[in-house]
Amino acid sequence: MGIEGRIFVTGATGFIGARVVQFLLDREHQVAVLLRKPGVARRIAALMPRLDVVEGDLFDLASYARQLELLAPAHIIHLGWAGVAGASRNEALQYRNVMAFVDLMDLALRLGVHHFVGLGSQAEYGTHSGRLNETALVRPTTLYGAAKLASYVLAERRLALASLPFAWIRVFSTFGPDDDPGTMISYLTSALLKRERPRLTAGEQKWDYLYVDDAARAIIAVVEAHATGVFNLGSGYAHRLRHVIETVRDLIDPSLPLGFGELAYRQDQVMHLEADITKLKNSTGWVPRYSLEEGLALTVNWMRGIFL
Repeated sequence: MGIEGRIFVTGATGFIGARVVQFLLDREHQVAVLLRKPGVARRIAALMPRLDVVEGDLFDLASYARQLELLAPAHIIHLGWAGVAGASRNEALQYRNVMAFVDLMDLALRLGVHHFVGLGSQAEYGTHSGRLNETALVRPTTLYGAAKLASYVLAERRLALASLPFAWIRVFSTFGPDDDPGTMISYLTSALLKRERPRLTAGEQKWDYLYVDDAARAIIAVVEAHATGVFNLGSGYAHRLRHVIETVRDLIDPSLPLGFGELAYRQDQVMHLEADITKLKNSTGWVPRYSLEEGLALTVNWMRGIFL
């Protein structure tokens, strides 16, 4: 695995974070997690006996700093972020995310952490069309994207000056079991399982979707390789959205109607979003294990158990 010492994870109860924690434990790493309310950590409830729990609020450094100092982690994976969907992406809450990030970064320096990994977003790039590598122009169109980018710029300079190795992973679209209900694939699958007609755009967009287990393993690969720099995280291939939607429908019932064209495209609609993952693969040896179709089948089967 190439690393030693405890790994501290924020955002451990999130969609990707819970998978990261699971796979870290599977690989026999020591893991500590930050939780506001340990008793309601649903996604990682079964893992709690194997974790070191730091109880505190990411937005309140004083609530967890002393506990983390006693645990003395060697690595930090910062996945925690509030306001990642909908209208929250343009709310002032994003400023607090940046401050929480800076506080954690400064604490990492005081603790002598060996490697700091932060989770960025394709939202940092803003409106582009086509395949993007890490040198693409960053021009975010939301406060969420701007806050992620600001965090990266601050950390890149601050940690470089302190010689603390730093990696920043820009995540494109992920999906899988237990995803948040507002995402496109979750909404679509839920509607179809309830025999409802989903309202959709024309589906001409080409988007890069990565199964959540592959995303989690990529993050761990960055940690274990002690990799540094910016990395795009996606599948490396963009599928036409209509194909994604029809695949989900056919897995449930090919006769179900789809409301293509019933929704207009947004004014800032991204029509082609695709990650160039060459740098990530070359730096860590990671490659996706799941095809789009395999991931969708696993997701639909999981959601069947919820709705049926």
